[in-house]
Amino acid sequence: MTFNELYRQAQFVLNPRQLSESASAGGVSAALLTDRGNVYLGVCIDTACSMGFCAEHAAAAAMITAGESRVVKMIAIGSEGEILPPCGRCREFISQLHDDNREAEVMVGAGTVVRLKDLLPYDWREAAR
Repeated sequence: MTFNELYRQAQFVLNPRQLSESASAGGVSAALLTDRGNVYLGVCIDTACSMGFCAEHAAAAAMITAGESRVVKMIAIGSEGEILPPCGRCREFISQLHDDNREAEVMVGAGTVVRLKDLLPYDWREAAR
């Protein structure tokens, strides 16, 4: 599956909306492709008290719920359709779900793909060895 196809799938669930006076959702969406060829989608949830979570976390939760954990490609897009690199929390989170996820390809900008490990250059697991 290409990143263009992943982008289209993430775009399908992108739907910025106000959930309540203190919560919104859908301003960022993400698509994760697993080693089994399945795609998991998620959107962010933002709350006034910072208890929300990122789109990548939502997609990863769906993946884990389905019994998978190995990500081979991932992409996130913002409300205007722009490609967004994962935040530090998402980088670390995804890297810990499977030992091989550090090799996942991450689209961080139009035409720019890097490995997750390149977004975590001083990984704490490497220092412990």
